[in-house]
Amino acid sequence: MKVLVTGLWICAVTIASCYGAVTWGGGFFAKKTEAYLEGLQYQKLAPINIPMIAEGKVQGYVIAVLVFTADARLMHTLPVPPNAFVVDEAFRQIYADPNLDFRKLAKYDITKRLAEVRSAVNGRLGAEVVKDVLVDEMNFVPKREVRS
Repeated sequence: MKVLVTGLWICAVTIASCYGAVTWGGGFFAKKTEAYLEGLQYQKLAPINIPMIAEGKVQGYVIAVLVFTADARLMHTLPVPPNAFVVDEAFRQIYADPNLDFRKLAKYDITKRLAEVRSAVNGRLGAEVVKDVLVDEMNFVPKREVRS
C-alpha cells in the first residue's frame, strides 16, 4: 500500500510541477523581444529614362537614378510601396518642366524640383511617408550618342 501511495504522490507532484513550470515559467522562458527601432528606410530606385523633346523631335534623354528616404513604420502599413509614385512623379516633373532645356544650359534648381516631387508623392499617398528625395546620378545623353 505504501508503494502505491508513494507512486501516486510522485505522479501528482510531477504533474503539478509541470503545470507550474508551463504557466509560471511561460513568461520567464519566453524569447525577449527588443523594441524595433523604426526610423527612416532608404530606397534606391531603378534608372529612369526621360525623353527631352524640343521642336517636335527627341533631343536626347535624361537618365536619372533617384533615392528616397521614407518613414519605415508608415512604409509597412501602406498597401502599395511608394517607389512607383516617386518614379512617376519625378518623370512627370522633369518631362513637363519648360525651364529644363539642354540646348541652352543654365543652372537648374534641383532642390526645389525634388521638394516638389516629395510633396506631390506624399499628397498622392495621403500621408507624410517620403521624407527626402535625393539624386544618386543624373545625366543627359544626346540623341546622336544613343546607339540604334
